[in-house]
Amino acid sequence: MATDIVNNEVPVGEEELETLNGIEKLEISNGNDDVSENSSSTQKDEDEETEVAKKKKKKNKSKKKKEPLKQTDPPSIPVVDLFPSREFPEGEIQQYKDDNLWRTTSEEKRELERLEKPKYNAVRQAAEVHRQVRKYIKSILKPGMLMTDLCETLENTVRKLIAENGLQAGIAFPTGCSLNWVAAHWTPNSGDKTVLQYDDVMKLDFGTHIDGYIVDCAFTVAFNPMYDPLLEASREATNTGIKEAGIDVRLCDVGAAIQEVMESYEVEINGKVFQVKSIRNLNGHSIGPYQIHAGKSVPIVKGGEQTKMEEGEFFAIETFASTGKGYVREDLGCSHYMKNFDVGHIPLRLPRAKQLLATINKNFSTLAFCRRYLDRLGETKYLLALKNLCDAGIVQPYPPLCDVKGSYVSQFEHTILLRPTCKEVISRGDDY
Repeated sequence: MATDIVNNEVPVGEEELETLNGIEKLEISNGNDDVSENSSSTQKDEDEETEVAKKKKKKNKSKKKKEPLKQTDPPSIPVVDLFPSREFPEGEIQQYKDDNLWRTTSEEKRELERLEKPKYNAVRQAAEVHRQVRKYIKSILKPGMLMTDLCETLENTVRKLIAENGLQAGIAFPTGCSLNWVAAHWTPNSGDKTVLQYDDVMKLDFGTHIDGYIVDCAFTVAFNPMYDPLLEASREATNTGIKEAGIDVRLCDVGAAIQEVMESYEVEINGKVFQVKSIRNLNGHSIGPYQIHAGKSVPIVKGGEQTKMEEGEFFAIETFASTGKGYVREDLGCSHYMKNFDVGHIPLRLPRAKQLLATINKNFSTLAFCRRYLDRLGETKYLLALKNLCDAGIVQPYPPLCDVKGSYVSQFEHTILLRPTCKEVISRGDDY
């Protein structure tokens, strides 16, 4: 059969064959063109989709970059990372009164402020750290906490948020957590087993600094609402002191205004009514770079010194309300120490004292420290050397300050700056 099929094929001429081949080629060519068109169209769509996806991804990335960091809970991100612009929040602004009203619009005074901007920004950074740390500590405070754990949690949080860096950024002084009749300067030494109780009145006083610009700020914690009027007395007295403070204001006038407000309060504790008193031998103070007490005292009773506040000065306005005698004395074991600011070279005979002084100079300079801080640095068996430095007048001990046993003391404190054009309450927050 195969041979029959071959033999029965119709003969085709050369011209017709060429024509047929041409038609086939054309058809094949047209078919390929269709495939090519479809293929390029698909490729084009894919390319467009890829481009759109890339743009979306890029947009999302830029969105992520623009979104500011948020603080973690518990806080762990340094405050400097939360403000990429490196501009930190201004404190509460209060205008000057009477003869100083002209300062608000003075172009000359505004220019002075522009020149001081780096200093203002440094202290505002320290204040923002203080606000965030105290907000966190307030959220975890409860009766039954070991005081040592409380202080170490607070201090470690400060170290993280301020991005501790030697003497350039860190803790300004030990955490004061004085209880009840102890008004100030108490922090637990290592091994102390004191526990915070429901009926305690605790003054939480801690400081932060950037480049030696110190924020000194304190508040009082009381779980029992029975003490609320006592806390309110010191809070309102402190706010009065801040309001009265200003350039060319006499310190004695600030003290008189504070006492008037403070002693308008009374508090009932366990059925007994107490007239609230200002502690007459405790004061606010001026603050200098690396110097917590810079020479001027802000009294909290009338009859203080006639010295005036001056432009550019920092002040810690703090008040202490007491149900006791309204007078404190040194008592209990010492925990706070500070190298004297103006001390010159004093020769030391004890090698261990020289070594300890080198540690103090390197880590604290003229900022206050406590025994727990020396322990943390690995110092051991240093009490004799520390006593030697105190006896030589190089280091000053600051024992706890106590009213009569059984009384209660409340404290509130803010750092203010007397700027050329206005008064800035650096450490003010939403809480107090």
